[in-house]
Amino acid sequence: MNTKRSSALLISLLLTTAVFAQQPAFQIEPSAEKLREHVSYLASDRLDGRRTGTTGANEAARYIAVEFSRLGLKPIVQTGKKEDISAYLQTFPYVARVTVGQGNKLTLSTLSRTLSVGSDWTPLGFSTSSRIDAAPTVFAGYGITSSELKYDDYFRGVKGKVAVVLSGTPDGDNPHGQYARYEDPRWKAIAARNAGAAALVIIAREKNFVDDRLSVLRYDNAGDAGIPVIVVSREIGATLLEMASEEVMTRTESEMAKWASGGTNCSTPCGVTKNFNLEIKSTLTLATDVLRREAAAYNVIAVLEGSDPKLKNETIIVGAHYDHLGHGGQGSLAQKEGEIHHGADDNASGTAGVLELARIFTMPPFRPKRTIVFMAFSGEEEGLLGSNFYVNNPLLPLANTVAMINMDMIGRMKDRKLVIGGVGTAKEWRDIINASNQAQTMLVNVNATGSDAAPTNSKGRPAMPIVTSSNGRTIVAASSESAFDLTLQEDGFGPSDHSSFYSKQIPVLFFWTGTHSDYHKPSDTFDKINYEDEAKVLAFVARIILGLDRDATRPTFTTAKSDATPRTGGFRVYLGTIPNYAETNDGLLLDGVREDSPAAKAGLKAGDKIVKIGSREIKNVYDYTFALGELKAGQEYPIEVMRGTERLSLKITPEARK
Repeated sequence: MNTKRSSALLISLLLTTAVFAQQPAFQIEPSAEKLREHVSYLASDRLDGRRTGTTGANEAARYIAVEFSRLGLKPIVQTGKKEDISAYLQTFPYVARVTVGQGNKLTLSTLSRTLSVGSDWTPLGFSTSSRIDAAPTVFAGYGITSSELKYDDYFRGVKGKVAVVLSGTPDGDNPHGQYARYEDPRWKAIAARNAGAAALVIIAREKNFVDDRLSVLRYDNAGDAGIPVIVVSREIGATLLEMASEEVMTRTESEMAKWASGGTNCSTPCGVTKNFNLEIKSTLTLATDVLRREAAAYNVIAVLEGSDPKLKNETIIVGAHYDHLGHGGQGSLAQKEGEIHHGADDNASGTAGVLELARIFTMPPFRPKRTIVFMAFSGEEEGLLGSNFYVNNPLLPLANTVAMINMDMIGRMKDRKLVIGGVGTAKEWRDIINASNQAQTMLVNVNATGSDAAPTNSKGRPAMPIVTSSNGRTIVAASSESAFDLTLQEDGFGPSDHSSFYSKQIPVLFFWTGTHSDYHKPSDTFDKINYEDEAKVLAFVARIILGLDRDATRPTFTTAKSDATPRTGGFRVYLGTIPNYAETNDGLLLDGVREDSPAAKAGLKAGDKIVKIGSREIKNVYDYTFALGELKAGQEYPIEVMRGTERLSLKITPEARK
């Protein structure tokens, strides 16, 4: 720690606050009441969970823009029109929903009646729109391929044919079973495509087709599957498998699950089709027509111009995401779908924080030297879509961006515990954080010329004098109590919007108060927010911004240390890549590569697009994740990337996770 620099920062912050404290009309502390006002609206039923691209999310964007306008902040786009709220919005592309087109058709050679979309079958939201005529069909068990489990439902071969598979896994509803990872139909589609199948048919689990979760069209903005993928009712499934009834099929499924759960005992990878080789005589003619409907999605951006003639050309970004999960589905941890996910902590709390900091910094006494840009992002829950779009389509030069401050889930602090990520992204961060944390505990005696006692801390003990008056009375004192119990994390990458800015070599800080049992559930409601403590967190963040702004020297970007083998993810191996989660069908774009990781050693760089790992073609993040699950630590694999227009062949050796 640089003691001289830290002391100078502390004195600057203390004196600044002391001056403010002598002006009773000026409120330096963030308002818990205003935070409650913002969060209670953003997390209300009226905004319907703020899923990106929905009316609720757009209403939230408007609310934020109106607040920015009311505070006198300049819009990011100068239209010349007074009170033009749209000038605060940056639009980015987003597929909000998928619909069934007019060209869908399914016929079986062994069934004379016409099959109806919606009651007999439906394409999945990520299905490719295509046509297949009179194709042979093959039963492929649960449609699972796993080298780790030595399990392969495709060991008999399905190249050029239509694979028919069961929904779910042999584990049933057990989320901790050995096959649980392969339950998602995305993995089934990838396994089918890798095996050479022309299309995939999944048999629904629910007897009533409209009750089956796969019968509802969804889209995850990750690109299509590369082959047609449909789900059929159990009645149609029994017909395909030539079962006498659905009940017979259910009993057969039960026997398959028992066999697979007990271990396949194959000398080479094999699946349930080893013992249950169901011959399908029917050929299948299929046309899929899935329409992806784009909707408006917005980042909301406002500018507070700096007061210094030179430093005003540099910007400090203060941001948070305002979107959430709507009525559940993708990303939800609720047991059932359909309830409004209010997202009070995640992340109405951070959005309210941006609005409250904007209010504070527009007050006359502050007059920041640098330009402060306040940003509210959408699309975070789908994979940092809004912030990623901004850094690749910046409305202000990224080269002039001094730092990005991100707040995500700052409303549920307990026992003064606060986590700050990105501390390793600038060598000055620790000094600024420590000085601000100490300044947070200072006590001010606004009547220092009177006869009142010197300031004391919460336990009644005298605080250490920092500034005294001519008569010896204490004006400013520092308490020996720490403001926060801080956990400082080095890494600049992480599951929130600061990661997008770090990938562009911008110093970042990420503030959050930890997870809780209401995370990604409808029960994350406004009444559970700790508004008083959130106000304290924001006062701390404001002091950090002040410390950053008062120093004419911009922070020095550094590549942060990271855990070389993170424990999350559920895979045995680690590569050290930072994927971009935007929709793609031609490879996986990398936002970054961790220092000294297998990817870095292989020569991968930010901006590369992975198109092949080993023998697996990579079209999107799901293909990449599937391939990752097949890799073994310590074994070298070929990896192909597109770098601009050049296709490069490299070698990568995964490391074991710890």
